[in-house]
Amino acid sequence: MSKKTQKVLLWIFSVLIITSMLAACGGTPTQAPATEAPVATEAPVETEAPVATEAPVQTEESTSKEPFTIGISNPFISSEYRTQMIAELIEVNKEYMDKGLTTELIIESADTDVAGQIQQLQNLMAKNVDAILVNPGDVQGLNATLQEAVAKGIIVISVDQELNVPGVYNVGIDQKAWAMESAKWLAEKLGGKGNIVQIEGFPGHPANVARMEGVAEVFAQYPDIKVLATDTGKWDEATGQQVMSNFLAAYPNLDGYWTQDGMAIGALQAVMAANPAKWPQGVGEGRCQFLKLWQEALTMNPDFDSIAVANHPGVSPTGLRIAVNMLMGKQVDKSKLGGVNGLSFVIPLAAVITSKNLDEGLAMCEGKPDAYLLDDIMTDEEVQQYFK
Repeated sequence: MSKKTQKVLLWIFSVLIITSMLAACGGTPTQAPATEAPVATEAPVETEAPVATEAPVQTEESTSKEPFTIGISNPFISSEYRTQMIAELIEVNKEYMDKGLTTELIIESADTDVAGQIQQLQNLMAKNVDAILVNPGDVQGLNATLQEAVAKGIIVISVDQELNVPGVYNVGIDQKAWAMESAKWLAEKLGGKGNIVQIEGFPGHPANVARMEGVAEVFAQYPDIKVLATDTGKWDEATGQQVMSNFLAAYPNLDGYWTQDGMAIGALQAVMAANPAKWPQGVGEGRCQFLKLWQEALTMNPDFDSIAVANHPGVSPTGLRIAVNMLMGKQVDKSKLGGVNGLSFVIPLAAVITSKNLDEGLAMCEGKPDAYLLDDIMTDEEVQQYFK
């Protein structure tokens, strides 16, 4: 072997020895673990285990500790009843706001039709309310939207008028029984016979439908009472006055009339303005303005008589109290409920005023504006009777 060849082999051998020594000392092969180390520490972040466990905790806190948001849908504002209702809702909700239980009310309130009220309800759902109080403007038109709200876990309560919608609670007086009270009084006042007219609210409106059904049932028991005509006064005092004026002109020998709410004020104003030789007997409303007008009518005709059954706005803030208690997790005692589907909190009448207690009714109006309706709002303690 030549010396040149020996030198080449020695050089190759030296390189192999050096490479082996580098590998043994942790050279290039140790670089893989070094690059993998950050990946190993990042793995728990990628799985986001803490985020997954936080969601239920946040939901639980929002249900039991965070203030609840309640919305109100009202499609009819041209009424003193609704004005008083909204004012009382705000006042009662403030009690719960001061306790940290509710936020400010979200109020959707405007004169609108069924489509408009559906939009009101959609607006409330979009704002993630926990409960909705709805004073419905139609018997059937809101059903699908209300069921949508229930499906979202929102507590839905129809106030002032009863709906037959699965999962929707009702809070209010028995509208049918309320109307039957004054219709029976009128039938007995007329001795079970005579010619009468009727002034109703909005046809198709839940409360009006229930009321007119009740009135029809009462008068059906008195075959000698003839209903000559029925017209709508749109729950408006001025419209009621005009309708009654038309009736007095068309039926000069009218024996009586049945009406409801603020229209009763207009109807009596029409009778007083016409001052016929024979005044028809008529029913009234549990409102301070009507009671004062009744008192004035007696100075013109001492034989005039009436009845004022209160349909009080306080049922709505009472409904708000019930909603708050339900949101707090209290269980409703359904054995205490009634109505067509067993989901109605039936609230007692606030007052029934006749000639026997007219002075008491007027005393209830002391310090109150003429537009004030005789009222009663159940306390938080009183609504506990509906819970287990």
